[in-house]
Amino acid sequence: MNTIPQQFASDNYSGMCAEAFEYFVRANTDHDLSYGNDRWTAEAADLFRELFETDCEVFFVFNGTAANSLALSTLCQSYHSVVCHELAHIETDECGAPEFFSNGAKILLTRGEDGKVTSNGIREIVTKRTDIHYPKPQVLSLTQATEVGTIYLQEELKSIIQTAKEYGLLIHMDGARFANAIATLNLSPKAITWQCGVDVLCFGGVKNGLAVGEAVIFFNRKLAEEFEYRCKQSGQLASKMRFMSAPWIGLLKNNVWLENARHANHSAALLEEKIKGLPELSIMFPRQANSVFLSMPSALKDYLYAKGWHFYTFIGLGGVRFMCSWDTREEYIDRLVQDIKEGLQLIS
Repeated sequence: MNTIPQQFASDNYSGMCAEAFEYFVRANTDHDLSYGNDRWTAEAADLFRELFETDCEVFFVFNGTAANSLALSTLCQSYHSVVCHELAHIETDECGAPEFFSNGAKILLTRGEDGKVTSNGIREIVTKRTDIHYPKPQVLSLTQATEVGTIYLQEELKSIIQTAKEYGLLIHMDGARFANAIATLNLSPKAITWQCGVDVLCFGGVKNGLAVGEAVIFFNRKLAEEFEYRCKQSGQLASKMRFMSAPWIGLLKNNVWLENARHANHSAALLEEKIKGLPELSIMFPRQANSVFLSMPSALKDYLYAKGWHFYTFIGLGGVRFMCSWDTREEYIDRLVQDIKEGLQLIS
């Protein structure tokens, strides 16, 4: 039985932040209109427009898989394809949902260091074949921050997206940890989205202090036409939408979303600093957001499991991911580090 109150397996383990919970309770004080016609949903959408400084279309869905899959299915026909990194969440962790909701659009994979797509990788895929027997590339999907915790710089995004646009690709951004990327880059949200050419962003809330709910933001408003029908058909239109949208108000007001992300990033930086230089450990990817990827001996992993720690081992041989959250406390970072040190002593 786990006796450790805070874990480092996923930022999905964390609870609901106080500001989001406050607005959840506020939305429960009386009756309101259903299916997103309530005042809470309208206010949350307007706050997103203020945040991104543009008149975007905003929709709320239950989770990231729905956000990505419905957004991509809107951009694609069944005979199209989506270009993404081989480690992208839409390829590795969404159970074929993008293909399912698009009625068969194919995902085409490219490689790149540190989980990042490159301009050369895009060119290689879209020029590989142009005949009618091959699924036509239609969308480039970028993950910001990436699945290995790295972040596209603004100039990187501009260059990559420019290449994609040369080939007529639309741009989807999986922003499950978009807040963490902004916290690192210290740029305005518009600077790495629509000003770079992003057409639709899936903005993650659950990993940033919500209990449920992601936002699908169309900067290209024309692409959002009839998106609400996709939400309804796929079971993503909440009848009591205010309970999903109102907590976003708590996050967006006073930049709580940004402070939450900064804390998570700082916690990961602290963890990295405390384990740096320990024997038989090596950092696998640059720590740029709220995760630390370590290569460690199998015996140490077993020791940590036995001590009650949870963590994922899905990246590379011997790779372990430790993920920090908006509410990570330093005392549990210290406890994890102490167990790592003790484990290293026992297996040496």
